[in-house]
Amino acid sequence: MDAVDTTMEKLRAQCLSRGASGIQGVARFFRRLDRDGSRSLDVGELQRGLAELGLVLDAAEMEGVCRRWDRDGSGTLDLEEFLRALRPPMSQAREAVVAAAFAKLDRSGDGVVTVDDLRGVYSGRTHPKVRSGEWTEEQVLRHFLDNFDSSEKDGQVTLAEFQDYYSGVSASMDTDEEFVAMMTSAWRL
Repeated sequence: MDAVDTTMEKLRAQCLSRGASGIQGVARFFRRLDRDGSRSLDVGELQRGLAELGLVLDAAEMEGVCRRWDRDGSGTLDLEEFLRALRPPMSQAREAVVAAAFAKLDRSGDGVVTVDDLRGVYSGRTHPKVRSGEWTEEQVLRHFLDNFDSSEKDGQVTLAEFQDYYSGVSASMDTDEEFVAMMTSAWRL
């Protein structure tokens, strides 16, 4: 394990020690540090934030963390990628149940879930905003799909995006059994 991985493991352990909302709380914390709304942090913002969380990094550790997640060489870190790296990896059992839920949604079998795929699995007709006439069923389905879509809401959810969403949920659940039961119930698997 290299120094950056060790640093991320320290931060991950610190997040998880805060309980079920540890990584979600850190995500909110880092989003508040992003004062300009750029969805990225510069080295100074990140270093101050980590120090506030009790993880003081020396210059070499900070440089390593920044170099690892500064994908475009801009001198800033994409906040979502950094937070994604903090999440513990999902077990095979969790990955399998997420894949099963995705397969249920992907009615066309093309590897992408769209509003058309959702129509046969999820009904928006009884949604309160449809009943009141405020939204159409199409809008409800699109809103539902947007929960799983990446930050560029394109109306198509890939397995990777779906897994990413559930990786965040997974980080807040202690056991595989609890996660699998939740997924099985939610998606009627």
